[in-house]
Amino acid sequence: MSSKTYDELWKSAQNALEELLQLDISLQNAKPQKDRKKAHNAVSELYIRYIIICNKLELCYDQVIQPQKRILIKELLDLCLGRILELKHELVEIDLSEYSYFDDILVKLNITPQEVEIQVPRYFRRERLKEIEEKQKKIEDTLKSIGALDEIIVPKKMTESEAIRLIQAHERARQGRLKFQFMKEIHQMKEKSVIKAEADVKDEASKRTAVIRIQKVWKGYVTRYKIRKRRLEEMLLIGMLQPYQEITENFRQAERVRQKRYEKQMEYQELYENLMVETKERIRKEKSAIMEENIRSEIRNWINTYFQQTGKIPDLPSAESGGSKIIFSRQATESTISKSTAVSSKESKKSKRSKSKKDSDGEQSEEETEQGFKSVPSNFLSELVLANQEFQEVWKNKDESTNAAQLPYLDMIENEKTKEVEDEVRIVVDQALRDDIEALQNALDRDRGFKGKHAKKGQKKVRRSSRKNKKRKEKDLTPDRTTESLFEELLTQGIIKLYKETHLYDFKGEKSFANYNLREKGKDHLPTLGDIRQLIAEYCILPLGASTLREFTPLIRSVLIAGPHGSGKKMLVNAICTELGATLFDITPANIAGKYPGKSGVIMLVHLISKVL
Repeated sequence: MSSKTYDELWKSAQNALEELLQLDISLQNAKPQKDRKKAHNAVSELYIRYIIICNKLELCYDQVIQPQKRILIKELLDLCLGRILELKHELVEIDLSEYSYFDDILVKLNITPQEVEIQVPRYFRRERLKEIEEKQKKIEDTLKSIGALDEIIVPKKMTESEAIRLIQAHERARQGRLKFQFMKEIHQMKEKSVIKAEADVKDEASKRTAVIRIQKVWKGYVTRYKIRKRRLEEMLLIGMLQPYQEITENFRQAERVRQKRYEKQMEYQELYENLMVETKERIRKEKSAIMEENIRSEIRNWINTYFQQTGKIPDLPSAESGGSKIIFSRQATESTISKSTAVSSKESKKSKRSKSKKDSDGEQSEEETEQGFKSVPSNFLSELVLANQEFQEVWKNKDESTNAAQLPYLDMIENEKTKEVEDEVRIVVDQALRDDIEALQNALDRDRGFKGKHAKKGQKKVRRSSRKNKKRKEKDLTPDRTTESLFEELLTQGIIKLYKETHLYDFKGEKSFANYNLREKGKDHLPTLGDIRQLIAEYCILPLGASTLREFTPLIRSVLIAGPHGSGKKMLVNAICTELGATLFDITPANIAGKYPGKSGVIMLVHLISKVL
């Protein structure tokens, strides 16, 4: 697909997101819902619609090649994923179950259960592919050096489908050999007849015979093509060929196109980063002096105005609070120039606090009398609103007719780097003017007859008691060893395992089509494989895939995967490690038995694992 297709997909996702954000905000501000069913429907509808939007954004981020678009799409994708995980935990609290079913909402939105399955973002693994491959190679090299790699590689067992394919291949080969022998005999007979005919009409060659010969070749080619097609249809009908073999070439072509887009993404990202550096250096050389002079005059005019109105020399805000930049905002000027407004703002803050206390007390009393399900304040909703606003302002109506190649936009880079350089210059100017303000204040105090302010003495070091505010420092049991040596030790001991590369979509299985009705009747049957697959993605993969999600999503400390032998527990563990590019530590009792004996051995094992992590 072309870049225009993915741009349209992104716009449709943004339109759906804008509508959904209004619904989500209204639900956040709504009163607690007493009816568990209504609360479930409200939260599950948000949950489903966020998943649909998230899957669209994931496809866009995977295929869009314009680097500035990708930055915003990735931010939106991470925020949507975070909101999905928050809503999932709310559903768990409402349903009192890890598995949620919402067939009525699917019917309302006219979508299938497969569309509601959240896709693990491919960038989790793809953007760390080089690091993952290096770690994998390191593990393999270490195992080869100690001669333990042969123990890990288990002979592959042939599955039933693989056996069927092997039988089919041999049967097709047998039929091919028979056909070859038959065609060889026919060809030899034809050659004999052609030689005889050529000998008879050797002297009568003409244009007519040439045309007839061309027709024979063409008709033979067309006939053979039709026979091959009919044979293929017959083989598909009797089950001697798998349907996917017919469209393998189409998949290969699609994969080649996808790979080319990945290469373009890397090329354009490198170009974008180089342009960012070059533009910043150019702006710093050409405009930093003008910026410095403008900022100086701006701040000096503010100081003069303030001095004329109050008779005092103001202090510049600290660098941590924003420096002189916050002075020229409306709130800052009102709070710094006018004393009366400052007092009124303090009074309003006090009144707001008192009102908020009263409101909170009132809410507490209402909650005590009227308990219900209330949405937990979101860590991602406000950021989603800001990101959506950025799309509306920058990308929604942007004319891209002159940028068919999807190259970086220089005007956007120029504006961004101009602001960065201006902020850097402002910090330097602020520091210089703070010294000037201090000198002016001292001169003004001398003119008015006040004694000069003494320099602040260095604060005496207060010795804190050993009992209070003293955290116990953990002792390093391996101070003279490197992380690489610890990694190799755990690898040789079999604690770190080389897992088989398995993706989550390899865990095949459908989502439940009956559990919704069973739960409505008061029954709660076991989840299906599709339900388990989605829960693994939401509890084990998505919360660890990005730094934003790790920091702000609800914390999942541990997950129990239980089931009989051969049900796919190890496969799911391998899928989690594969999707995240993680390291697999096997600390089952059977694996660590006798390797680190005693209490001190267990302490050492925990120390090694925590230090390697």
